[in-house]
Amino acid sequence: MRTEKNWYRAWFDSAYYHLLYRKDHEREAMAFTTRLVAFLQPFPGALMLDAACGKGRPATELATFGYDVTGIDLSEKNILEARKMEHAHLSFFQHDIRLPLRIRYFDYAFSFFTGFGYFDTERENENALHTMCHALRKDGVLLIDCLNSSYVEQHLVSHEMKIVDGVEFNIQRACEGGYFLTEIHISDPARLAEQQFTERLRAYSRDDLENMLSAQGMQIVDILGDYQFHPWQECSSPRLILIAKRVS
Repeated sequence: MRTEKNWYRAWFDSAYYHLLYRKDHEREAMAFTTRLVAFLQPFPGALMLDAACGKGRPATELATFGYDVTGIDLSEKNILEARKMEHAHLSFFQHDIRLPLRIRYFDYAFSFFTGFGYFDTERENENALHTMCHALRKDGVLLIDCLNSSYVEQHLVSHEMKIVDGVEFNIQRACEGGYFLTEIHISDPARLAEQQFTERLRAYSRDDLENMLSAQGMQIVDILGDYQFHPWQECSSPRLILIAKRVS
């Protein structure tokens, strides 16, 4: 499979991306953020960053608990949609996460639902991680929610077809050269249109992420394996959710 440079700009801005993943993201966001607050027990009024926030569903859910939440995303369309939900304790900004943001400002930073690892080069992914880590105050907490590469490789569904609101998504998946590739062919009878996108996501291991976080002055405090917050198991956990504290 071939991916276009900066493929994520067109795909994450596409209405088809949100159509394909909308229901899963909305359902997961509500359940996961409720469990997350119970698990982390942030102090009242904590300042939170939702990096790559999409249309703002997790950020909006977090703000209902009384925290001051900022969401950032590269997509202008996503931010325009998210801003419809803004209020005194919830704000959204278009921002490229590869660039610095509010150094030592937040108490918590989150990268939800595989929002990390999709840039074209490793340097760009490291820059994104640097932004999240250095936006935190000392002892601030970062959560990164990734696919568990070992599990995904063993359970990869190479071909799948979905029909959502009359739009047909023909999906092919592969793991090549340390990346998960997802080729999506879209047929939309209502618009007499066909399109194709290819997602390219870095297949990070636990060791990869631990080393990257350590280099940013972060210390792992917990590793979870799913959205029910069970402990991580290399072969049986679908997710790799790392929680780290800024120690320097």
